[in-house]
Amino acid sequence: MSLNESTAHQLSARMRAGEISSREVTTAVLERIEATEPEIGAFISVDAEGALHQAEEIDRRRAAGEKLGRLAGIPLALKDVLCVEGGRTTCGSRILEDFIAPYDATAVARLRQADAVFIGKTNMDEFAMGSSTENSHFGPTRNPRDTERVPGGSSGGSAAAVAADETILALGSDTGGSVRIPSSFCGLVGLKPTYGRISNAGVLPLDRNLDSVGPLARTVEDAALAFQLLAGPDPADPQTWNQPPLQATDDLDEEIAGLRVCFPREFFWEEVDEEVEAAVRASAQTFADLHAHVDEISLEILDDLADLRAGVNLTAVETYLHYRDYLENYPDRFDPIVVPRMMAGKEIKAVDFLRQQIAWADLRRRALRALESVDFLITPTTPFAAPLVDDAEANYAQVNNLCLRNTSAVNLLGLCAISLPCGLTREGLPIGLQLIGRPFDEARLLRLAYAYEQATGCTQQNPDMEAFL
Repeated sequence: MSLNESTAHQLSARMRAGEISSREVTTAVLERIEATEPEIGAFISVDAEGALHQAEEIDRRRAAGEKLGRLAGIPLALKDVLCVEGGRTTCGSRILEDFIAPYDATAVARLRQADAVFIGKTNMDEFAMGSSTENSHFGPTRNPRDTERVPGGSSGGSAAAVAADETILALGSDTGGSVRIPSSFCGLVGLKPTYGRISNAGVLPLDRNLDSVGPLARTVEDAALAFQLLAGPDPADPQTWNQPPLQATDDLDEEIAGLRVCFPREFFWEEVDEEVEAAVRASAQTFADLHAHVDEISLEILDDLADLRAGVNLTAVETYLHYRDYLENYPDRFDPIVVPRMMAGKEIKAVDFLRQQIAWADLRRRALRALESVDFLITPTTPFAAPLVDDAEANYAQVNNLCLRNTSAVNLLGLCAISLPCGLTREGLPIGLQLIGRPFDEARLLRLAYAYEQATGCTQQNPDMEAFL
């Protein structure tokens, strides 16, 4: 296994043992980017010089015996909504292509404290509006599993970069599924934490009330490490929660015996592909073998969520208010797909918006009551495997409308969730399994995902990239 195909834990152990250097790992990643980017398009910008400088500094500090962070020397890519001081932050949009961030996002600062090496900024649907990463000003991103297919979105660049071995870890942001959908399509682990677990300070929002920064990784262990380093209260973001220090990596291998994991019938709707449903339902035997209690339940609240999404578009209001000056003065600089979605927020009456907020809060309370007797839910992440690259507008309608049904419920209800691979279609495309937990239950959620991963080896299947090298 080459260096750029290794996990963060594997590389960290080898660097601590003096077998390899951060410069060697970073060089391997940069060489991979140079070889594969013409086909993949995962990055908006790559800072090769800066990354090598960071790697060399970490090697120097390690040789001097200095204390280093837990991601010391590990290459990491950032979705281009996260501000990095002195670098461009574009949100995949022409309107921001020259914007230079004046400071680090809190998530970036925490990774910097952990001595991660920042490789570059990854591609995304413009202003995170989409689920296929086709409508970026900087061009589409392709799925490394099959370059004729979409990687999902809006964090599709981050997912493609990890899946193509162009980085070891990546960060995305998830408003309604934008970390989990590309993780599902690309065969990765993607974590959507409870809202407020990770600071949104320095993150350009799609919706400040729903956005969650989350890691994309090859393994649950790597995702847990990144999450542990990122989580925690932040004075710069009053919506973060003052929870006890999280040690998500310490008890990953504890047994899951006795946990009640349930399949909600309403998440297996008629548009869910037969192969996807079969693969997800097959996980029941794995969890039963691990001595969890497996049941099927009815969660009718999903229909109420569908009604909520069909009503006032809360995100449209938030987005319009944030970008209205740009929209009204430079409408021709936005992708035609996103303009109607942004402008929809202008037409919504304040009274209707407030009524929707009240209904949303009531729905959250009802959902938490319904989940009191359940530890975790098991659902398909997406109803189908990655679709073919098509007309961006057609895919926007198909992927955005259908894929968000199972994932957006997590954001709207204030829950945490993780997507991880659970099989392949007949065409060899990844199928995503979504595990959903109650608020702030990430430690047990990661333990459940880790147990499944260890029992099945589900994250060991890597795409064959030789076809286009």
